[in-house]
Amino acid sequence: MQAKIKYNFSGKIWKHHSNGGWFFVSLPKDISKEIKENLQWQEEGWGRMKASATVKGFEWNTAIWFDRKQDTYLLPLKADIRKKAHLELDNDTIAISISI
Repeated sequence: MQAKIKYNFSGKIWKHHSNGGWFFVSLPKDISKEIKENLQWQEEGWGRMKASATVKGFEWNTAIWFDRKQDTYLLPLKADIRKKAHLELDNDTIAISISI
């Protein structure tokens, strides 16, 4: 089993503009650059990379996606996690931990 690399950061929740759009937190550019340089070999299709994430004590298996327009990875926040952790689309910055 391969050791996981853990990253801690803070970010704001934002919603994609499409109908029924997903909610995301963008990873900081410096962390994304480090992940891209060292772990890109783990990417699957479309810049997808398996990860686990923790927000407010709630952990889940997920994936981060590289967004070329923003030049950073995006962490999707599924409805179940947003509900459990009482996360809303507002101006609050949330603390996040991801492991890859």
